[in-house]
Amino acid sequence: MEEKILTLHPQGKRGVNISQAKYETMKKTILEVLRKGGLTHHELTDAVERKLKGKFDGSIPWYTEGTKLDLEARGVIERVPGQKHDVYRVKR
Repeated sequence: MEEKILTLHPQGKRGVNISQAKYETMKKTILEVLRKGGLTHHELTDAVERKLKGKFDGSIPWYTEGTKLDLEARGVIERVPGQKHDVYRVKR
């Protein structure tokens, strides 16, 4: 049986149960693209999609969102309010 992880939400809302393997793939990819600099939500989703297209089974935007919220809740990444759009970056 597949290992699952219950994601966290930065506002304390109920997370989702997702595959541990898919979570790890997403986490690694999100951190990889954010280490190059802060990205808006749209830029982050695009960057993850470009890296994983054809190599990931499932909705890349959906898994990106769930994993991003979890990493935010765990203090691994942070959302920085911007003029037009918030920017996500790896927390120092």
